[in-house]
Amino acid sequence: MGYENTIQRIHNELIETFDHIDKCFELPADLRQFQPAKDQWAIDEILEHITLTSHFLMITLNQSLTKALKRAQEQPIPNGESQLDRIVQISDPDVFGWIRPEHMEPTRQVTSLEVRRKMKEQRDECLNILSQIGKGEGALHRVRMSVRDLGKLDMYEWLYFLTQHARRHMVEIERICILYYQQP
Repeated sequence: MGYENTIQRIHNELIETFDHIDKCFELPADLRQFQPAKDQWAIDEILEHITLTSHFLMITLNQSLTKALKRAQEQPIPNGESQLDRIVQISDPDVFGWIRPEHMEPTRQVTSLEVRRKMKEQRDECLNILSQIGKGEGALHRVRMSVRDLGKLDMYEWLYFLTQHARRHMVEIERICILYYQQP
């Protein structure tokens, strides 16, 4: 069986990342709504954005899951590991600017409780997908990722991308907290 290290790494980072983000919902409401600058989002908006982006990434993951599992019945699973390290750059907001599509902008129409519920559902769905491709099946289907010209990603890399996107925003949330508490 291949991809053991890849699967374990993604599993651990999914849990760690989403557990960390879940704690953000427990921050005081005035901190979560604090806008650090006119052109920057508040924490609540960032949290909603994470769920919106994850939603669209997961559409592709679910389509890929069907294809990968079908291919696993017809062809052998290759040995190896996914190239996760090339995706780590996504988690650093200082590496590159990111212009997101309009449909991933926060709507400000959902409550914090709804966003939190959705995020927990997405975490569970990601872990479920990962368990279904737990023997390397995720290597059998690749999808093009235009961000940072990453090219074609296998399903493990796609899941890792989703996690690194959330980590990117964890950094932004931490920075907002620092700014908030430095206010006079």
